[in-house]
Amino acid sequence: MLTIGLLFFFFTGFSLVLALFPLNLDSRPRLKLQPLDFNATLPKTTKKENILLTAFNIFRKSAVIVKPLCTPAIRQRVSKDLSMGKVDIVVEEFMLIKLASIVVLLWLCSPLLLNPEVMIPVFAMCLAFGYLIPDWWLKNRIKKIKDALVRDLPDTVDLLALCVNAGLDFMMALKYLVEKSKPTMIMNELAIMMQEINVGKPRREALRSFAKKYELADISTFARTLIQADRMGTSVSEALNILSEDMRETRFRRGEAMALKAPLKMLIPLLLFIFPVVGILVAGPIFMEFFTSNPLQSLTGG
Repeated sequence: MLTIGLLFFFFTGFSLVLALFPLNLDSRPRLKLQPLDFNATLPKTTKKENILLTAFNIFRKSAVIVKPLCTPAIRQRVSKDLSMGKVDIVVEEFMLIKLASIVVLLWLCSPLLLNPEVMIPVFAMCLAFGYLIPDWWLKNRIKKIKDALVRDLPDTVDLLALCVNAGLDFMMALKYLVEKSKPTMIMNELAIMMQEINVGKPRREALRSFAKKYELADISTFARTLIQADRMGTSVSEALNILSEDMRETRFRRGEAMALKAPLKMLIPLLLFIFPVVGILVAGPIFMEFFTSNPLQSLTGG
């Protein structure tokens, strides 16, 4: 009964907030650029996929109830994170996931909520962790995407430099690279950038948007080099060759830094798992001999 009462007060306060705001999603049209897929075919949807699609549509329509929680600051931050994390949902839907995670944690911890001594701390922890778990998942996804971009960028610059040195201009080299390469994160981003340029966006602005989207030093260097070559009228091939050498050197130094950190990371499992086992193997027989024969008795004359 106490859990039901807490849930009732929670939803009562939430409904009071909803009553003060209009329940309409932002219906402005959005330009959504997808990575190019030149070998795409229309898949046949099964009955199970149709059911999942219907459930997802119901979920999207019910996300309108959390619009009062989406302040302009939260909307701007979450929209940027969702864009970087390649999560195709709007801010209201992400906030609804947060609310659902809070309810799930409250349901899982309902036995602890029956104890008056720990009721308030457990309720606060459920609210905090339920709100933060989707953020942690999104941050971890963004980190993996950024790591993939940084790892694949030097090879991509090498291929671009090779295509430009072979006689192609930058846009033709970019198109050839996107069409012939395996679908990776960096190729998807380059395909989106190429789509933006094709619909009329200046190449400099597309490169700036690409660098601003992820705020990575390597991508910023890549975009700044191409923008400077375009502005100064210098050779793109020469700029790409120099950039390729710099990125190779940067990746080599990054690998050296990771190798130097390896002994420190190995120290913790070494102290926790290896040293105790070695101590047991070395000192175990000595202690067993000591407790069975007790050499101190011979010294004391016992």
